[in-house]
Amino acid sequence: MRLFTYILRSDTGFAPNPFWGFCTLACCKPAIRRAARVGDLVIGLTPKSHGHRVAYAMEVTEVVPFTEYWRDPRFAAKRPQWKSPRTVERCGDNCYEQLADGRFRQLPSIHSMRDGTENTANMQWDLSGERVLISKRFWYFGASAVPLPADLSFAIVGRGLRSKFAEEQVQAFRGFLSTLPPGIHGPPAMWKAGDTSFMQKPSKVQKRRCR
Repeated sequence: MRLFTYILRSDTGFAPNPFWGFCTLACCKPAIRRAARVGDLVIGLTPKSHGHRVAYAMEVTEVVPFTEYWRDPRFAAKRPQWKSPRTVERCGDNCYEQLADGRFRQLPSIHSMRDGTENTANMQWDLSGERVLISKRFWYFGASAVPLPADLSFAIVGRGLRSKFAEEQVQAFRGFLSTLPPGIHGPPAMWKAGDTSFMQKPSKVQKRRCR
C-alpha cells in the first residue's frame, strides 16, 4: 500500500469532492490518479502559510474510468448543477461525459470557463489522469483542517507530490488517521463563511438524476 501527499492549494469542494457519501478525486492531480490503487492513501495538506495541516485524507476503495464514473447512478448527484443556488451542487466533479464518437464533453463546472463553455486546457489536464479515485473511507476537514503531528512531518511536500515512503511511515500515517472520526468535519476552506449547503440533502433535481 502506498501513501501520496500533496499541497491542496485550492480547496473548493471540487477536487477532492467529499459530498454525497463519497470522497472523489476526478480532476487535478493526474499523476496521482494514474498511479493510485485500491488501498492507497491520498493526503491533501494545506500550504505552508496555513501550517501544513491535514485538509483531507482518503483511502482509495475504488478506481474507475471516466465513462463508468459518469454512468454510475451512485455518482449522479456529483454532476455539477452550475446554475444551482447551492454551492455544494455547483462544485460537482462528475463533469465529463463521453460522446458517441469517443470524445468527451465538459459540463459547465468549476473547471470550465466562467460562461460555462469548455476550458480545453483544464479538460486535457483532468482527462490525462485517466481515472477517478473513489473513497467510502475518508476524512475531510476543509476549513477545519487539523494539525499534522510532528512525527508525521515526513509527509510534507513543497511542490508536486510525494509517494516514496517507507512502509513504517505509511503505517504511522494510517495509525494517526485511525484516531480521527471519518466523514466531513467542515466546509471547504474557500467557501463563504456560513455556507452550510454541504450539510443539506440532495435537491429534487439530484434525486431525480440518481434514480
